[in-house]
Amino acid sequence: MARLLWDQTGEKFYETGVNQGVLYPYDSAAADPKKAYGPGVAWNGLSSVSESPSGAEANKIYADNINYLNLYSAEEFGATIEAYTYPDEFKACDGTAELIAGAYVGQQTRKTFGFCFKTIIGNDTEGDAKGYKLHLIYGCKASPSEAQYQTVNDSPEAIAFSWEITTTPVTIGRINGVDYNPASRIVIDSTKFTTEKQKKALADLENKLFGTNAEGQEEGTDPYLPLPAEVVETLTVSAG
Repeated sequence: MARLLWDQTGEKFYETGVNQGVLYPYDSAAADPKKAYGPGVAWNGLSSVSESPSGAEANKIYADNINYLNLYSAEEFGATIEAYTYPDEFKACDGTAELIAGAYVGQQTRKTFGFCFKTIIGNDTEGDAKGYKLHLIYGCKASPSEAQYQTVNDSPEAIAFSWEITTTPVTIGRINGVDYNPASRIVIDSTKFTTEKQKKALADLENKLFGTNAEGQEEGTDPYLPLPAEVVETLTVSAG
């Protein structure tokens, strides 16, 4: 094995930005269970997503006068979404119901949803054009959040909304002979899809996530958040 080298040209990677957020309201009564997360709607004004896993804490077991064993608690995934606005469909996820057209009431049952967004992958030679990551999050519930309204002054600022998100993992199942634990998050790295077939597979997945246009087709398709097994199937079959 050759000696290790650091910071070689083209290997100075970084990740930045957040864009193309999509909200997928969950419908347990959907005609097609595979499309229960949907139809998706664009989330404009997305300013940040902070991921905050928790759990996986060691519980030390002592015996024979030594640290005999470490047992780890279950890991949970949470996040904080910050934005300057949000789609109307998110109101039900934030515990808001419409009494009559234009009149809303809070403190209602909060609806489960899925969420997707992109981040940029860059490096020292290609900049922000190197690639991107797709972040798919399942089983989301939004906790009550704070909104601060201020008078207009000589340094005006737009109101920034923020929501703490908790998640319930969904089934991953057996993939390529490996049994995976349920999880709430999948990340897809576009830089790993280099052949034409792999690029087509990624494009097929994005057509499901973001929908398709009607141009050149009988009709467009609504965006939805495919479950993990379908994500893997789409990326595997299309590239096969």
